[in-house]
Amino acid sequence: MATRLKHFIAQGLDRLALACAAASALGMIAIVGIIVTSVLMRKFANSPLHITEEVVGLLLSVSLFLGLPMVTLRAKHVRVSLLADRIKGKMHVVVQIVALLVGIIFFLWLIVETIPWFEFAFMRYLKTETTRILLYPWMALMPISLTLTLSIFVARLVGVLDRVDDSEADMEQSFTDEAR
Repeated sequence: MATRLKHFIAQGLDRLALACAAASALGMIAIVGIIVTSVLMRKFANSPLHITEEVVGLLLSVSLFLGLPMVTLRAKHVRVSLLADRIKGKMHVVVQIVALLVGIIFFLWLIVETIPWFEFAFMRYLKTETTRILLYPWMALMPISLTLTLSIFVARLVGVLDRVDDSEADMEQSFTDEAR
């Protein structure tokens, strides 16, 4: 029963992270499309899209935060592994747990900071300057993404997700590099 629950939670986190990553990829594709359209309009119609800067800025922010859960799930963060690679055995596990706790505290703090920020925009119906796009729907994605990322850290800490060893992550990276 406990194994099925762990599997169910792990699969749910994986699918949610994958959905966020797909939305992030679509956002990046939209950025390229908007910029190319703006450049072509500037070149041929002598009139760039007036929405380019604001929409691209919003899409970039959203894409970065929506990509974060998948990066966390796959343990593809930038690593400072100078010390961690030299530590073996029980001390290595302690370092991993401390790293997870730091991540949990950091994401809790970010979530606590983003909620009032979102509420401020929501209560005042804040909009962008030029195109008058409502900001709060875009801003709502940040606490959602941060909460999913926090959930991945907690799941890894309590054993629902396997802790990724630094050497395993490096080996995956070397296999990926060799395949190219």
